[in-house]
Amino acid sequence: MITRPDALVLLRENLRTTNLVKHSLAVEAILIAMAKRLHEDPDVWGLTGLLHDLDYDFTKDEPEKHSLMTVRMLEGLLPEEAINAIKAHNYQFTAQIPMTYLDKSLIAADAVSGLIIAAALVMPSKTLAEVTPHTVIDKFKDKSFAAGCNRKRIELCADMEFELPVFLELSLNALKGIASTLGL
Repeated sequence: MITRPDALVLLRENLRTTNLVKHSLAVEAILIAMAKRLHEDPDVWGLTGLLHDLDYDFTKDEPEKHSLMTVRMLEGLLPEEAINAIKAHNYQFTAQIPMTYLDKSLIAADAVSGLIIAAALVMPSKTLAEVTPHTVIDKFKDKSFAAGCNRKRIELCADMEFELPVFLELSLNALKGIASTLGL
């Protein structure tokens, strides 16, 4: 399995924008927190989150190819469960139906990271320090806030036996743990 330092090199070689790298780091942090809570392997889950959008800059205009290039790039570097989860996070185009906790957790973490970061950016200080679990719940309920955020994907947390408020708080705390890395 690829090491995290090698995964970071691969990430920085393939993602051209700082925001996309930060998004990948955010999803990694949330998946590590989820893995620990679910007694799963935090290394596998973290690497899955870190590398899930590795091909985004190459496929952003061709969503039907998104994640398939990543899977080819990571063949033999990640366990099959991670490869399947990466394919499943773009299931609309890959036909890889999300079945496992990791599949569904990646989809939920991918979506919730954007919602929480958007919540931080509307705070007076533009930091995660000001964001509370209540803030995130309110922003989740406000469909006009971060309108592009697919809340149905976040609600997949229920499939992992997480109540929505618990999942939102766990995700927020995971991002607060890397706030300085995210610049938030």
